[in-house]
Amino acid sequence: MKQFDSSQLGQFTGTAQYYRISRRHLLTDGTHFLAEQAACFWLMDAIASHLSEIGTANWFVVIKTTVKRTSAVMVYEDGNGTELARQEIPYTDLPLAHIDLYACWDSEHWVIMLPSEY
Repeated sequence: MKQFDSSQLGQFTGTAQYYRISRRHLLTDGTHFLAEQAACFWLMDAIASHLSEIGTANWFVVIKTTVKRTSAVMVYEDGNGTELARQEIPYTDLPLAHIDLYACWDSEHWVIMLPSEY
C-alpha cells in the first residue's frame, strides 16, 4: 500500500467536480482524493448510510472520525456539538488518527466534503 500524505488534503478548496457514490450521495474533489489515496471508500459508504438514516432535518452534519490503533469511532454531529449518531468500527487501517468531514444537504443530494471545501 502506498504511503498517504495527509498534508495534500489542504490543497482542496471548493470543488470542480462531484463524484456520485449513490443516488443521493456525492463526493467532492477532496473527499474523492481522500477515498482513493487512503483507500477508504468504506468510510464514505459508512457516512452515506448514516446520513440516509439521520435524514435532512439537519442540513449540515460534521463527521468526526477518530482512530485508535486498529479501531475507530465515527461521531455525527449537527455542527453545534449535538450528537446525531455514532458508529464503532472494529477494524480499520485508515492512515489518519483523526479526520473531520462535513456533509451538506443541497435539497437533492448529500455532498460529503473536506472542511476546506465548505
